[in-house]
Amino acid sequence: MSVKKIINDPKRVVDESVAGFGLAHADLVRVELDPIHVVRADAPIAGKVGIVSGGGSGHEPLHAGYVGFGMLDAAVPGAVFTSPTPDPILAATKAVDSGSGVLHIVKNYTGDVLNFETAADLAAADGIDVRSVIINDDVAVKDSLYTAGRRGVAGTVLVEKIAGAAAERGNSLDEVADVAERVNANARSMGLALTPCVVPHAGEPSFTLAEDEIEIGIGIHGEPGRERIGLEPADRLVDRLLAPILEDLPYERGERALLFVNGMGGTPQVELYVAYRRAAEVLEEHGIEITRSLVGNYITALEMQGMSITLLKLDDEMVELWDAPVQTAALRWGR
Repeated sequence: MSVKKIINDPKRVVDESVAGFGLAHADLVRVELDPIHVVRADAPIAGKVGIVSGGGSGHEPLHAGYVGFGMLDAAVPGAVFTSPTPDPILAATKAVDSGSGVLHIVKNYTGDVLNFETAADLAAADGIDVRSVIINDDVAVKDSLYTAGRRGVAGTVLVEKIAGAAAERGNSLDEVADVAERVNANARSMGLALTPCVVPHAGEPSFTLAEDEIEIGIGIHGEPGRERIGLEPADRLVDRLLAPILEDLPYERGERALLFVNGMGGTPQVELYVAYRRAAEVLEEHGIEITRSLVGNYITALEMQGMSITLLKLDDEMVELWDAPVQTAALRWGR
């Protein structure tokens, strides 16, 4: 299979991409390449809790795209689909610490959890107060190739936005961590893939699907999901994704939700809005009020064609924090 990518040396993809990101968004961030991390341009901010996240590259705009006012203070990119090592995580933590503590937002993948834990221990030895929140919103499988327990997927974006707003308004480290935990506890996600993706250094698809096959419950690294099925119309696919979400975290009629339809990197917006339309119909049938929404490619798997649906059960504070101003490369409003 011939693979075409706009790259130079596959081993340099992340370094060159992050350098380009820094040049394109120099008003928002500064980039350090040794060890590699992306920091909010005005960090550290006196009296403010710092928020750091990160993980393997290939999920852009996650995480660097969310560094800026009202969201992350720093992001740590690893190699494609590979956790960053403790050294850059520690460097990012130090870069954003103002003395009010630092929150690590960590997707539940074994490498991420271990390396962020090590960095937190090293930061504590330097006198930095660190709290960690593990994101595990994927209802597709309990364990996968990368995790013990549920995977952290698109709910990560919602945690970063809402926790980031809490930190921006001056909440304490414990308060920001509690908000992040509450968002994670009330978010559920499920995804599917129409095609595989190609990791640059591998040069070949990460898995295979027949022309008429879909993988239901796929992970953001191409991990296997629940089942493979034949191609179905969009409405039926949305029903398949929403059913386990609503089963896992049932709603009472009249409760509010944020509906997030996310593309996996190669999915056109026109298809995502077809899916959103059906999801909105299903939620209306269940008496669930869609109070807020997000549609687009916000946490991806390189060029994979597919989508995920995330539902977040909202309370008044979450709505207030979601609506709070944000200014990052990938998400911005109200400022």
